[in-house]
Amino acid sequence: MRTDTKKSLSPLIFALATGVLALVFLLAFKGWIANGADIFLSLAQAGLAWCI
Repeated sequence: MRTDTKKSLSPLIFALATGVLALVFLLAFKGWIANGADIFLSLAQAGLAWCI
């Protein structure tokens, strides 16, 4: 009898997806560091910054 089992993601695909996700988070963090004060001030002016 032949049974089909689910194949898991190959380690290479998993490593590539993890790398892409890490790069996206790194770029988002870099953007927050560069523009965080401006983002916070614009949210505060619009009344959307709840932590004031």
